Amino acid sequence: MSEQKYRADQIKTEVLQKLRSLGRRIVSDLERGRFPYLELPARTTTNIVYDAKLRQYVLGGKKVERTTKNIRHLRPFAQLLWIGTFAKKLLENSKTSTLRDTYYVAIGEGIDFEDQSESDEMIMQLESILDSPREDFHIFPEERASIYGDLIIEYTVPGFRGKRVDLSAHPDGFAIGPALTTAEFVRCNAEVVFVIEKGAVFSRFVEEGADKKYKAILIHTAGQSPRNCRKLIRRLHDELNLPIYVFTDADPYGVHIASVLIHGSALSAHIKEINVPDAIWAGVWPSDIRRYKLPSMKLTDRDIKRIQELEVDPRYQTDPWKREIKEFWKVKRKAELEAFSRYGLDFIVKEFLPERLAELQKR
Repeated sequence: MSEQKYRADQIKTEVLQKLRSLGRRIVSDLERGRFPYLELPARTTTNIVYDAKLRQYVLGGKKVERTTKNIRHLRPFAQLLWIGTFAKKLLENSKTSTLRDTYYVAIGEGIDFEDQSESDEMIMQLESILDSPREDFHIFPEERASIYGDLIIEYTVPGFRGKRVDLSAHPDGFAIGPALTTAEFVRCNAEVVFVIEKGAVFSRFVEEGADKKYKAILIHTAGQSPRNCRKLIRRLHDELNLPIYVFTDADPYGVHIASVLIHGSALSAHIKEINVPDAIWAGVWPSDIRRYKLPSMKLTDRDIKRIQELEVDPRYQTDPWKREIKEFWKVKRKAELEAFSRYGLDFIVKEFLPERLAELQKR
């Protein structure tokens, strides 16, 4: 049995044990005539702390109680138990579901979710109770990230176990779903990973042969990267010892996309080790707007509010984050990765990329 398959089976067993333990505790309370209750980690900004050992932000020790003694808690308590039951069925039957699919299954079974956001919230609460990510109980988001490069993988999921795929065989890249995220790395000739926010720039890197010129694996996050994508990037770094360079738009949301990959997400602070602390934000930086005379747009009121939020966020108090956030106030502009196309379609790969990599390697 492969190491990756062994680990997957081990995770499945552990999560099933946690779910059964949760169920037994509730049944025991009912049999003893007690009101069942659950303790959940408080997912508030005041309960998010930096773990120096993990090098990411995690939830602290504050708890909130959900008890059937309180009539206002009964509905979310029942919703949460249904999510747990559904997760158990998925694991026992080796099935998977998406966040959207889970919502519709719940509606079909008469569970009173007002909308998908309420269903998603219950899934997140189950994660925090079990201390296991939703991916471990087979609930995934709709995938949109993709990967391309000189890497051969071998699937470990039922029905495809043992099948090998060359990730440079499709010019659009391969979707980063649960099967790819958990696959074995068979052979890798790449020496670096370029993580790219925008689809057009990802395609440009493929077309211009950036994977061959720099021996790079290319990953398209399509905006904020899904957790499967972050987990895969973490594996590429930890298991293959590949350096990670992150390329985003020079706007406050691009800055945050890079930070989430490196420092972790406040929303997913209850999930450990899906960030890559050693990854490097390689641009586009706000200072590149002036340096390269990039086409840019005026900051909106929404942008300004977001920049002000970043200024007080503990994740942005060191360089290059602090330096580049200050640059926003100097230029009062924002720019996209595609802005380099003003100098020609190949400029970002042939000119900007080698200049930026050389600059970062000197630091």
